[in-house]
Amino acid sequence: MEGVIELEDSILDTLKKMLGLDKEFTAYDVDIITNINSIFMTLHQLGVGPTDVFSITGSDEVWSSFLANARTTNDLNAVKSYMYLRLRLLFDPPSSSYVLNSMDSQIKEYEWRLQVQAERGEGV
Repeated sequence: MEGVIELEDSILDTLKKMLGLDKEFTAYDVDIITNINSIFMTLHQLGVGPTDVFSITGSDEVWSSFLANARTTNDLNAVKSYMYLRLRLLFDPPSSSYVLNSMDSQIKEYEWRLQVQAERGEGV
């Protein structure tokens, strides 16, 4: 189905698409990958994901590889939304302070919810 993110989709390609970039456009891949890996470190510190810090090196890593050794495997959608928001702020921040504040608020809520879910053993 068009627009549905599957577990076998590339993490890098998915997030590039969410940023509005074509997967064939690789000029910013190093910057995007670096930021994605920083976000994975933050997720790890929140208790979300595998027991070891996860990272990517390119388009080969897929969402299911993030879940391979995860503590639990429920609802990856919140992780994808959280990663997009964090990546957007790092890579292409909005010029409007209203939008910036709104995104920051959403990020904080996702962090809280993901951490609570992980602590309960109910989340990703």
